Amino acid sequence: MELSGVYAVIVTVFDLLGAATIVAGVVLAIVMALVALGRHKPGVEAIHTLRNVLGGAILLGLEVFVAADLIRTITEVPSLTNVLSLGLIVVIRTVLSFTIQIEIEGTLPWRKALLGSGAQVVASAVKKAAR
Repeated sequence: MELSGVYAVIVTVFDLLGAATIVAGVVLAIVMALVALGRHKPGVEAIHTLRNVLGGAILLGLEVFVAADLIRTITEVPSLTNVLSLGLIVVIRTVLSFTIQIEIEGTLPWRKALLGSGAQVVASAVKKAAR
């Protein structure tokens, strides 16, 4: 079924916000990597910055997309198909988030006491680059 007008707009805004988050993260990651190179830091550090910021932005964007899917599902007429569809989407995005987080942190989650969210990863990379 289709969403009512207000909910359709809200879901569209969340979808656009998720896409904008990822695009902004790509731009920010490239700029920060170029700044690191401009400060005569090793290329390895620039690549590390690029990967961390890009990974954090993707994580944050995925979180926003999951929120949009949740809103979409709870505002539609309840059906088994809708719930199963949401479950599959959440599982796929959770696996993606999990693997990206492992790539960023370099360790399994149960080996680290606290893992940050996508926003925390981006913020710490920006803070580190500002030093």
